[in-house]
Amino acid sequence: MTDPSAPPPDPSDVVPGEQASFGFRDVPAAEKAGMVRQVFESVAPRYDLMNDLMSAGVHRLWKDALVDVLNPRPGERLLDVAGGTGDVAFRIARRQVARGAEQPDVTVCDINPAMLEVGRDRAIDRGILKGITWTTGDAEALPFPDRSFDGYTIAFGLRNVTDIDKALREAWRVLKPGGRFYCLEFSRVTSAPVARLYDAYSSRALPLLGRIVARDAESYRYLHESIRRFPPQRELARRMAAAGFANASWRDMTLGVVALHAGWRI
Repeated sequence: MTDPSAPPPDPSDVVPGEQASFGFRDVPAAEKAGMVRQVFESVAPRYDLMNDLMSAGVHRLWKDALVDVLNPRPGERLLDVAGGTGDVAFRIARRQVARGAEQPDVTVCDINPAMLEVGRDRAIDRGILKGITWTTGDAEALPFPDRSFDGYTIAFGLRNVTDIDKALREAWRVLKPGGRFYCLEFSRVTSAPVARLYDAYSSRALPLLGRIVARDAESYRYLHESIRRFPPQRELARRMAAAGFANASWRDMTLGVVALHAGWRI
């Protein structure tokens, strides 16, 4: 059932012959999801290790900041999209329990079963057998009813969807009135000298690390290129507002290497 208060659909959602970015290439939009799925199937077993190596562990601080602003409370239903390995979900679950919940209420939704398998295995290893639900689903067509969740997070996943605007509208749809949306994503570095150094590092080091550690240089070349083509901070905030979010804003982290965007469904 469609939410009667939802923003009107965008007529450009489905265009015959439409193209989508896949790194620096443009590919048929209908093919991008499968190509991205192949990337993450390849990197899933070493995905979290690579995150530590690529960011020197700083990604942990970024994710902690994401959960800080989410401020999960007992009794809330929370959704983490594109978080298959559970890194953000585990943080949310710990916070809910620390604040008095008998058990957390976190749903992880990821399009890639291989990533979800890694997350479920990690949960079992940590003794987390209840409170986290693992669901295979597409950010552009979430398998949940309207107004289902109090909070929605997506960390380093929005740039991989085929249609960012459709994913944003889906986020708005599944949030309850008053629900919070948070997107943690690589963005545009605010210092020109640092931007040049960062680009040189990411264009060379990511494929090299991928080849040595994950035995897959091409997937990490794609990840670098997808960062470069992702909308800058102000543009993403504008698109969030167009999707229906109120008070769309962002906070730069590590000089804009990453931005944390926020919006509310009212």
